[in-house]
Amino acid sequence: MQVILLEKVANLGVLGDIVKVKDGFGRNFLIPQGKAKRATEANKAEFAARRAELEKQQADILAVAKVRGEKLAGFVLTVTQKAGVDGRLFGSVTNIDIAEGLKAQGHEVAKSEVRMPSGPLKTIGDFPVSVALHHDVVVDVTVTVVPEA
Repeated sequence: MQVILLEKVANLGVLGDIVKVKDGFGRNFLIPQGKAKRATEANKAEFAARRAELEKQQADILAVAKVRGEKLAGFVLTVTQKAGVDGRLFGSVTNIDIAEGLKAQGHEVAKSEVRMPSGPLKTIGDFPVSVALHHDVVVDVTVTVVPEA
């Protein structure tokens, strides 16, 4: 299936690219999410007419993400969890906990934007975590896990 991308999609292309994708990926993800349209002649003509508008929308979204990223850059979040004497947590700190902690500090972050390279945090200490606000805006945040007193 050939589709016209309406925004940048990781490992696929940028706005306006006509790419060939698997039928299921196009039908079940790209088209319902509004990230692409089928590459028919009518849709190609419609896209050509709306290209400037779509580029402006994507530029606005990127600008908002950059502003959010500047506020969040270098932020240190402290999370308190129950821990044993050896420093291991009873449970773990997940992307949901980090997103809720950032929201409590005034940063609007969705759990899907939090990227944890080594999985859930299971010990006390400082850990680097990435927050992907946009494909082009990825900010590093330090999460400090401390034991409950």
